[in-house]
Amino acid sequence: MENIIVKTKDLKKNYEVGTQTVIALDGVDFEVKEREFVSIIGKSGCGKSTLLHMIGGLDSPTAGTVVVDGMELSEMNPQQLALFRRRKVGFIFQQYNLIPDLNIYDNIIFPLELDGAQIDKEYIQELLKTLHIIDKTEMLPSMLSGGEQQRVAIARALATKPAIILADEPTGNLDTSASHDVIGLLKVIAKKYQQTLIVITHDLDVAQMADRIVRLQDGKILKSAFENTRISCKPDSNKERR
Repeated sequence: MENIIVKTKDLKKNYEVGTQTVIALDGVDFEVKEREFVSIIGKSGCGKSTLLHMIGGLDSPTAGTVVVDGMELSEMNPQQLALFRRRKVGFIFQQYNLIPDLNIYDNIIFPLELDGAQIDKEYIQELLKTLHIIDKTEMLPSMLSGGEQQRVAIARALATKPAIILADEPTGNLDTSASHDVIGLLKVIAKKYQQTLIVITHDLDVAQMADRIVRLQDGKILKSAFENTRISCKPDSNKERR
């Protein structure tokens, strides 16, 4: 029986905007199994990114609980949360967030150096080969295409060998072909290293590459489509953003 690696219970998040209260998450119960690939979809402002930030310990809930790999995040102090994020979670964002004056290799190993961890050079080389950037290591980020920069961001996220990969619109700046290539590689790598993958996307073609699709609406889980279930709607020509 597969273990549950992510579990939220009655998760709520409110933001105060002026005199109004904005409800971002409204009692979300959500589970992800180890080694599962889950995509989260929904309209802009539905709470997708907020949910991902809660799971990754980037933000704290107004109410409810978040348990990741057996650890209740609300019980951690800031130092423990920082260690949790560095060692347990690999973050991939729409904006690549690469350091412009570091070459590709140094960008990838930067989280390891920040943590004072030993660099597994053989593993890093394997990542570079799998992501087809082995010949780019001495280049600066500005010398690469968008798709190549996103692959570097993926390699950096995976360099610490995290248990969970959280990707927030990782293909938002890429064309369709590059988007599918990037998600395909990410899926292959996650399966190879037995990692759990949670991806936020507005692209239904990308979402349908997952084992399971979860739809959010108005801060609540509207629909959970299980393995091999496809969503019968056409992508909007004007791609919505978060």
